Amino acid sequence: MSGSDGSAADRHPLLEVSSVRFAYAKRATALSDVSLVVDRGEKVGLVGPNGSGKSTLIRLVADLLQIRDGSIRIAGRPHHLRASRESLAYIASNDYLPQFLTGREYIDLMHRLYRHHPDTDRTDELLSRYQMDARQFDLIEDYSHGMRKKIQLISALLLERPLTIIDETLNGVDVDALFEFETDASRIRESRGLLLCSHDFRLLETVCDRVVVLRRGEIAYDLPLIRVRQEFGSVDALVKAALSLPSRTPE
Repeated sequence: MSGSDGSAADRHPLLEVSSVRFAYAKRATALSDVSLVVDRGEKVGLVGPNGSGKSTLIRLVADLLQIRDGSIRIAGRPHHLRASRESLAYIASNDYLPQFLTGREYIDLMHRLYRHHPDTDRTDELLSRYQMDARQFDLIEDYSHGMRKKIQLISALLLERPLTIIDETLNGVDVDALFEFETDASRIRESRGLLLCSHDFRLLETVCDRVVVLRRGEIAYDLPLIRVRQEFGSVDALVKAALSLPSRTPE
């Protein structure tokens, strides 16, 4: 599968967020001059306290919120174009799924939206590894929270989009599934990228090779994982250091 239009798109980073600002009506600024790049082959962790702007940034990238200042490009194209959206697989933090479908039907539906057909053998493999094979033909309305998360994750892994964004989707997923995801994330090819938003710092240290910390709508740190370990010791210590930084004085 390919979400790009060939070598021209391949010359650009998968994701370019440039000087993005965003505020909800009658509320404080959610994002202030945020710039971020995700290159091909990168697995980037996005962390920060509640209200730091993580989900707002992700929704802007996925074109679920209308950008007001700055620009967002996916594989060199404006993010609102259909070709850009087809290059992106986004798994939201909620588990709002069509309850009248079975898990297998949901996987098929997601592939039809991208104008593809799921690989049957690969689908069977992932359903088995994530312990969903026995429930794949049950209605989603009968799924637990963790099972809904797993069927979302399986669908995204099968789609193999150039850029996959996961927003807290792994919260509530059982430990065995987390280990399986670590394996699948490590197999992401050099032509693809991952942006993973999670409060599970151990997972980020295992999966990601770069960590971005948001605080009060601004990027406090953007460091390769090797530097995080050298300078702070852990992602947990990095986040604590970000929280202790003084607020910027308004110009």
